Amino acid sequence: MDDLEETAIEEFRNKWIEKSGNKRLASLSVQQLLRDCEAITDDGIIYAALILFGKHESLGKFLPQAEIIFEYRSSITAGPANQREEFRTGFFSCYNRLWELINLRNDKQHYQEGFFIYDIPTFNERVVREVVLNAVSHRNYQLGGNIFIRQYPDRLVVESPGGFPYGISLENILDRQLPRNRRIAEILSLCGVVERSGQGMNLIYELSIKEAKHLPEFTGTDDNFVSITLNGSIIDTNMLSVINRIGSECLETLSTGDFLVINALYHEMNVDENLQSHLNRLIHLGIVEHLSRKKYLLARNLYMAAGKTEIHTRKVGLVRDTNKELLLKHIHKSGSKGTPFKELQQVLPGHSRGQIQVLLRELRSEKRVCCK
Repeated sequence: MDDLEETAIEEFRNKWIEKSGNKRLASLSVQQLLRDCEAITDDGIIYAALILFGKHESLGKFLPQAEIIFEYRSSITAGPANQREEFRTGFFSCYNRLWELINLRNDKQHYQEGFFIYDIPTFNERVVREVVLNAVSHRNYQLGGNIFIRQYPDRLVVESPGGFPYGISLENILDRQLPRNRRIAEILSLCGVVERSGQGMNLIYELSIKEAKHLPEFTGTDDNFVSITLNGSIIDTNMLSVINRIGSECLETLSTGDFLVINALYHEMNVDENLQSHLNRLIHLGIVEHLSRKKYLLARNLYMAAGKTEIHTRKVGLVRDTNKELLLKHIHKSGSKGTPFKELQQVLPGHSRGQIQVLLRELRSEKRVCCK
């Protein structure tokens, strides 16, 4: 027990009481508290307890690689950091200090909508804490490297030893949860520092989109190392107007996949095939419009909020012209015998009877077809 820092344990106790509402935890002895969270067993203190509550000298003796190094660099040029602090201590002794260091140079970005001016921090506290917690929970403590947190004026890079846990990849990182260090994750979950459901990475993606920032990047990640970069600059303030127009109540009901679809459509990117299932729900919510079989765009009122109605008009017009040309091409192939309406429905299977009739009326008014 002498290897553990009592102040770190008490910090954990207070957070556990706050999360659970169980006041009885306040009267437990330190040993019983640690037994209840399974940080110690009949065989003694486990490594998770040392990582979360250990003293500096004890970590130096038993697990010196359990160290977090913070650096602030004003530029990407080589040389010594402008500020550097090293934390070889239990995580509960330093996690608040880490945020204080980052927040010390956390500039505000201003966004105005109508008469209201909003301040958005370059580094979102919840996002930063989740990224650091992921590094502590998922790093490989059998490797000798340290966790590095490097802050620049507009981005934050967190690097940790060990690649993704077995079975986790960039392709499924939002869908699968597999902590490398389960006991650490469970103890952090007890006190509400992380979600037991393992939705931390989902939260990071969602908040990045809500604040109109780049999605996290994993450049430099390999089998032995994970590197995640948070870009703090707002890409397009008009995107914030779109998010505000959707409304907080509706946003609370959206999944991470929903947010990724909205983000892709706003930035005129293709929607990933794995996200196609989210489109129907977003159409039902009035957030997305279905133009044709594989063509979707954000609703007109959202483009209006962003001051970009011309994009909506252009996209609708292009798809409309394409559909008319498809109908015309099929009609020409049929020649003088004419084309039954049922065949035209097969040409545009995603369109209703009324929508096809509207397109035919336009073609007729343009004197490109005649209807019998």
